[in-house]
Amino acid sequence: MTTQTARWQGQSGRIYDYEVFPIGTTFVEKPGNYIFAAVSGGMWKACYIGQTENLKDRLGDHEKEACAKRHGATYIHAHVTTGGEAARKAEEEDLIRLHKPPCNDQLK
Repeated sequence: MTTQTARWQGQSGRIYDYEVFPIGTTFVEKPGNYIFAAVSGGMWKACYIGQTENLKDRLGDHEKEACAKRHGATYIHAHVTTGGEAARKAEEEDLIRLHKPPCNDQLK
């Protein structure tokens, strides 16, 4: 089975590669970044962008999932992020600054 991937650009110009999963997927216990995403006009649209120490625990019952779904999200884009919390937060902030997801409260 081939995993679909999506490329997201941050405000810095850096490109981040994510794997695409339907909402409801069970994830591994790894640190990572994730995006609740919708398809709009044939393009990906970020509804919520986050980071976590444990993808499995964080995405099992996320408080922003309902908001993301109201904005059309049907997928979670995720990847394991190495480099610790500072690296995850820097990536999260870089993406939020460019995409301005409607369900993110930070950086507004």
